Amino acid sequence: MSRRVAVALDLGSTSARVVLVGDDGEVVAEARRPTEPLHPQRGWVELDPWHLWRGLRDSLEEALRTAGLTTDEVAGAGVTTSRETCLLWDRRTGEPVHHALMWMSKQTDDIVRRWRDEGLDPVFRERTGLFNDSFFSAAKAAWILEHVPGVRERAERGELAFGTLDTWLVWNLTGGRTHATDPSEASRTALFSLADLTWDATLCEATGVPLSLLPQVLPSDGDFGEVRPAEVGLPGTAAFPLAAVMGDQMSGMFGQGCLEPGTVKNTFGTAGVLTANSGAAPAVLDGLTASVGWTLAGRTDYEAEGVVFHSGQTLQWLREKLGVLADGERSEQVAASVPDNGGVYLVPAFAGICAPHWARDAAASIVGLTLESSRAHVVRAGLEAMAYQTRDNVEAFRAGGYDVPELRVDGGATTNELLCQFQADILGVPVLRPRQLEQTALGVAHVAGVAGGLWRLEDLAARWEAERVFEPTMSEDQRESLYAGWQQAVRTVTGADR
Repeated sequence: MSRRVAVALDLGSTSARVVLVGDDGEVVAEARRPTEPLHPQRGWVELDPWHLWRGLRDSLEEALRTAGLTTDEVAGAGVTTSRETCLLWDRRTGEPVHHALMWMSKQTDDIVRRWRDEGLDPVFRERTGLFNDSFFSAAKAAWILEHVPGVRERAERGELAFGTLDTWLVWNLTGGRTHATDPSEASRTALFSLADLTWDATLCEATGVPLSLLPQVLPSDGDFGEVRPAEVGLPGTAAFPLAAVMGDQMSGMFGQGCLEPGTVKNTFGTAGVLTANSGAAPAVLDGLTASVGWTLAGRTDYEAEGVVFHSGQTLQWLREKLGVLADGERSEQVAASVPDNGGVYLVPAFAGICAPHWARDAAASIVGLTLESSRAHVVRAGLEAMAYQTRDNVEAFRAGGYDVPELRVDGGATTNELLCQFQADILGVPVLRPRQLEQTALGVAHVAGVAGGLWRLEDLAARWEAERVFEPTMSEDQRESLYAGWQQAVRTVTGADR
């Protein structure tokens, strides 16, 4: 009998990736293609939508070929993407009207300031749990409508469709038959009402984004249509269902087994993201955003979230731009060559600081350099910054009355033992690293597999297991002294001391 698999279609900031998961929960095969951000102007970051779609489709074909499978063995597929990147396209031809605007792009800053002057800041916060910020999709949609000739008129005639990356992929996977998203992705647009779980007509009117542009919102385990192999050039004769859509951080939280209120995970990817399950009601906490975690089996769970823009990307910058890491040199080994940071702190505010400070005009800085400082101190400071930023967001969650007895971590950077140990030390709680580090793909694959009959939803949490637990060993005095130095460095770049 042929082996059946669930498929995760994972479109992130750096790659279009496909993971096949067998009925035993193990990864059968995976493939990826790099994404290629475009920088048409300083501070602008865009993506070619067709490049993203072709990269995902080609990765799916390669993964099936590597596993010796066809679409006939696919029980179901799920889509998970970085969430705030968005685009508009023609409903008839499928042709995008402009590049996708990436989550980190700041070309919408003028629109955000205009909305602030119009008094919309509290409206966004109260209705969506988010902030009026360039990070989210509403301003990006408005920018395309305002700056691309003829788009506003076409949108008002009902000719165009809006979507975050999940919606774009679902549209193409189903041959344009499905224009839909799920509540977790919708809740990161700043156009979605957390109270009603529907598109917010008041905000759409205030921002000038027509309701007619927006996709249908289905449950995270909803019926998103089917993928027909002949339409997209895949091996096999049988169509398979698109049975799940979840934002990447929500999918990672699900994959990490954070299914109960107060359970917390942090992903160390290009960005760093803390997501905490807040239960059956939104938790709007100072400095953090509130979003939908998922709607599964008729139940909606919410999450509190803190995003830091530059986590693993900081190490990439140290290597490629600053040149303090040679090719093939591991940051862990360099950082471990000195006993501590020597008083050096790196605040990676390359595009401002996101949660919980929301100082988008801040600039990156290395603080505390002396004649005794070496490249190893700078590398260590960059590594430690990833952990300090996580603590900033954990403290914001704790301030809301939540206990955080442990932190589950994932993402490629967690292979770094020094990072994981320092994270445990600076938090003062155990850090649990799972056996499988790429939890984002596994989360949505598991949900899709439930729809395909591979597993039961109630059994999935038991699949999670820790590969290693990092216990804190640092004294409280040392922990708080180091963290106080970080807080001072952040105040320096945000201007809070002035």
